[in-house]
Amino acid sequence: MQEQQIQWFPGHMAKTRKMISQNIKMIDVVVEILDARIPKSGRNPNFDDILKGKPRLIVMNKYDLADKNVTDLWIREFEKQGIKVIPISCNTGYGINKIAPAAKELVKDRIEREKNKGITRTVKIMMVGIPNVGKSTLINRLVKKTKAIAADRPGVTKTQQWVRIRDDIELLDTPGLLPPKIESQEAAKKIAYTGAIKDEIMNIELLSYSLLEYLRDNYSELLCERYKLTNNISEMKGYEILEYIGRKRGFFISGGEIDTERAANTVLDEFRSLKIGNITLEKP
Repeated sequence: MQEQQIQWFPGHMAKTRKMISQNIKMIDVVVEILDARIPKSGRNPNFDDILKGKPRLIVMNKYDLADKNVTDLWIREFEKQGIKVIPISCNTGYGINKIAPAAKELVKDRIEREKNKGITRTVKIMMVGIPNVGKSTLINRLVKKTKAIAADRPGVTKTQQWVRIRDDIELLDTPGLLPPKIESQEAAKKIAYTGAIKDEIMNIELLSYSLLEYLRDNYSELLCERYKLTNNISEMKGYEILEYIGRKRGFFISGGEIDTERAANTVLDEFRSLKIGNITLEKP
């Protein structure tokens, strides 16, 4: 079976990296937003260099879509590294009210020192993450009105924008930033499964094959229940499972051939919309 090589670094991302680097000096705290389904693959390793050791809070968004038992493992893993983590859901509002206090806590000593000198200023927070992770939606939740543009597709935020969420806190929203190169195609696939790379540049059928093989090995019961698969799928390849799903759903084209493209789009759409179940794509 042909292996898909995923490439993704358009020109505007180089501009985004420069934008973040130019603004980092004025930032007090960085809030790094992760998709709880891909806490490792969905981190841009270049942030460690770009963000220059600024205090960092990790927010694990889409908590409601992920496997909660695995999310707990990831939280413990990050906290062992000394990184504060807050699981949230921009869909339901879960955990969002904890973000501002946690960010201020990271710089409370600096705030106190400046207060003793008679200096009162707003805390400046930079929001970073890969595309489609929910930065703009989170800001809209924090300000309780639409200040940032949000949509369920990658690449919506094109420029930086400052937003005041409280009298004492301002946020800098930035466009999603993927690393310019990633060695692991497995990580690239996981990012693509979640919709952080535009489907238009992907071979959707090849992508669905590998997703189905992951679900076969890790969430077989959920997969079989969703698509009413009664045969043993443990030895099936991804393309065989996709054809099986196409038959069960009645996705046929002329001549009785299975419409595998429609089946592939269905699998990806239903994974992303929680219809298959709560799924995390990697463990610590």
